[in-house]
Amino acid sequence: MRVTARIGRGLVVLAGALLMLWPAILNGYPLLYPDSMSYLGDGRPLARMLFLHAPKGYVAMRSEFYSLGIFPFHWNVTAWPIIVLQALMTAYILWLVVRSFNPRSVDLCRTAVQFLTLTALVSLTTSLAWYVCFVMPDVLGPVLYLAAYLLVFAHETLSTREKCAVGAIAAWGMTAHSTHLMLAAGLCVLLALLFLLRWPPMRARGRAIGGVAAIVLLAAAVQMALHGYLYGKASLFGNRMPYMMARIIADGPGRWYLQAHCGELHWAICDRVGDLPDNDDDFLWTDGGVWEAASPEKQQQMLQEELPLVLATVRAYPGAQFRISLANFGTELTEFGLWDFTPNPWIESELDKVLPGTLPRYLRTRQAQSRLPTVFLTGVQQWVVLASALAILVCVPLLWCWRRWRILGLVAVLIPTVIANAFLTAVLSEVDSRYQARVVWLIPLAAGLIVLDLLDRRRERRATIESA
Repeated sequence: MRVTARIGRGLVVLAGALLMLWPAILNGYPLLYPDSMSYLGDGRPLARMLFLHAPKGYVAMRSEFYSLGIFPFHWNVTAWPIIVLQALMTAYILWLVVRSFNPRSVDLCRTAVQFLTLTALVSLTTSLAWYVCFVMPDVLGPVLYLAAYLLVFAHETLSTREKCAVGAIAAWGMTAHSTHLMLAAGLCVLLALLFLLRWPPMRARGRAIGGVAAIVLLAAAVQMALHGYLYGKASLFGNRMPYMMARIIADGPGRWYLQAHCGELHWAICDRVGDLPDNDDDFLWTDGGVWEAASPEKQQQMLQEELPLVLATVRAYPGAQFRISLANFGTELTEFGLWDFTPNPWIESELDKVLPGTLPRYLRTRQAQSRLPTVFLTGVQQWVVLASALAILVCVPLLWCWRRWRILGLVAVLIPTVIANAFLTAVLSEVDSRYQARVVWLIPLAAGLIVLDLLDRRRERRATIESA
């Protein structure tokens, strides 16, 4: 019976994963982004340096852990195994989340129906499936936040093996992107404050919060160790770019400060004070732009000048910077369209280098031909998210009155994280609908789980009445 149950659970998770692969099947290939080329190309040289002791010198542009994690699944041959891996991990976490609200149920069929129904609805009406099928670490952020819920509010529903698996997935999510690690750390602080304030859902959760905090510290330590080994300098973010400098200059106040003070400063950025762009993309990525045109020495100087510039600008123009950052935050919070699944010249120029022989196949995809139904589905998602947010606002007081602490714990993890994601990305990096679209599906998911929990409560009350 136990083996049969395990096989049944495995088949249910597999079915859930298949439901989330429909955008790639419709497209005819996994969805790609310019940054995908770096993640696909960095894995092999990093693996040689790390495991075969190849000469050091190769510098990865983005997360080494995501590049190394997906490399055994593509081997620079095909991207399909990457999104299968992401689909299976996401489905596994979603299964554990759905099961956590009825952990003692022996009715595998009922839980499976709830899981598959919820997975299908969220996959078809939100960005969930699109980011599962995206060769990017974006989906690992939401998966990480759901894993944090499981480890804090539902750890008693997990076996030892499941706790280890969830912890490993959470750790990879933290190391896969810098914002994931920062949000996970902020989430630990929030939960610790709620615990100290004796919020009822946090009762007896102190040790569990400490466990998640330990994973955060371990992820940070491993990142610093890897960067120290590869590049000779321990750091959290490796070969990063001056995103905050680009943001504050593009906003305006940073540019005003430099124009007013570069005569008395000896900063590398002052060499370009006469032609600073009003767009962070132009600052960082444009050929001949401030960052791209700078020598490696100048780039290192700019990285050292970044924090002093940000602090000086905030001191000089606090009101203006606050208003602009608040506007950026508001825009990011409400912009979550599926606008980044479009063709890009960089993908076409680099794809055959990282996945030789796959360019003809990519050029036949709907993405390369701009034929994906992103406009229609963006409209659908906007209405679904709005309705879900209203449903959560209405239901939370009822959940509090009925002492449904576990579902309130889920809401306490997901809603602040979605808001913090918009703040962190818009204020410290750039306003881009992709950043919010990758997490906004957590709101409909939370609304769906609330509905399932309320239905379970109704079923429990009916059973109690009948037994009496």
